[in-house]
Amino acid sequence: MTSCPVTGGAGAGESSKTPGDAAGEAGPCPAGGRIVLDPLVRDLAGEGARLRAAGPLAEVELPGGVPVWAVTHHAEARRLLTDARLVKDIGRWGAWQRGEIPETWSMIGLADPGPSMLTFDGAEHRRLRTLAAQALTPRRVEEMRPRIEAVAAELLDELEAAADARGRVDLKAHFAYRLPMNVVSELMGIDAAEHPRLRSLYDAFFSSVTPPEQVQAVIEELNGLFSGVVEEKKRSPGDDLTSALLQAGDGGDRLSDEEVLATLQLMIAAGHETTISLIVNAVAALLTHPDQFAKLRAGEASWEGVIEETLRWNAPTTHVLIRFATEDVPVGDRVIGEGEALVVAYGAIGRDEAQHGPTAGDFDVTRSPNRHLSFGHGPHVCPGAPLSRLEAKIALPALFERFPALSLAVPAEELRNKPAVTQNELYELPVLLGG
Repeated sequence: MTSCPVTGGAGAGESSKTPGDAAGEAGPCPAGGRIVLDPLVRDLAGEGARLRAAGPLAEVELPGGVPVWAVTHHAEARRLLTDARLVKDIGRWGAWQRGEIPETWSMIGLADPGPSMLTFDGAEHRRLRTLAAQALTPRRVEEMRPRIEAVAAELLDELEAAADARGRVDLKAHFAYRLPMNVVSELMGIDAAEHPRLRSLYDAFFSSVTPPEQVQAVIEELNGLFSGVVEEKKRSPGDDLTSALLQAGDGGDRLSDEEVLATLQLMIAAGHETTISLIVNAVAALLTHPDQFAKLRAGEASWEGVIEETLRWNAPTTHVLIRFATEDVPVGDRVIGEGEALVVAYGAIGRDEAQHGPTAGDFDVTRSPNRHLSFGHGPHVCPGAPLSRLEAKIALPALFERFPALSLAVPAEELRNKPAVTQNELYELPVLLGG
């Protein structure tokens, strides 16, 4: 099997029609060849184009030389996300059974994160998801609006104070990171003093290039931190979701401490990472597409339109790991064999022309309809999607109302993604706040 390694390219600030985005310009990867995902994420749009051009089911190689399938087209992804033959139980992965996946693999924490709603299917998944989702119903999320607005206002005050004499500041570090981390930490009962430690640990946890000898140490430190939170909430319950999970039960069937721990870890990780990138990517897209920003300012588009188009065009999550086939699953002229693994390539799927038409590669805040899959589909659809959308809907207009002359502080081509093949996250977003 041939390989198609990815080389350098533009970052998130690329133009709306990326060179190589059309199938005919997708690059030199031979038909049927395996696409090696670049651990340094140097050309995300080009890599997405290559994945789509390979067909709805592409052979890919994850960092560490791990071969998997990737679903890259919208219609097939929507179908496979509801296919009961594809499960989240890592024990069904042939490569895992054969001992081919070491515990030092950089992505092991994402492939096997513990007994949470992310790793179970069927009745067990519904049991765990129901308890967690009670805190994230649309009504309860809307009740969080005043607190989110207050946090956003406080952070915007601090953003101005953090800027240098020219008004330059890293918007990601001082605003886009802190807002969702503060919100989800309050929701789960995490002390804000832990935020710097969590940021460092999650940088290593999601990184595709964390040295093998450090992988388990990072996982163990995260486990230790969150185990301490669970023990504290058992001693002194509070008005937070971790305490509620410890006390919740269905006919006496309480969650085990291990299930509470895994659910807490999942909620914190998913509850801040996606929203950070949604806010950062939306700001970068608007600042690099003045024609689209003008439509927003003229009232020809809404913030909801900006958010949904950002989710589609520059999805916060690039690839979601992993589903495993319990039997052969045909997809077009290819087959996911029993025991083989599948990732969902949300970054590629968002620009599928079969779903979004010939302008799928364009950033268009007036796009309608805009039916994307960036928060998933089916039983495992992200339960935190309403909260993430609300945070972005509050953060973005508040930011531009406070700083209407906001602009990038560096050329768009200098914006660089962090080395995480699952996350679409910039290192930083340097901006000038304006006069």
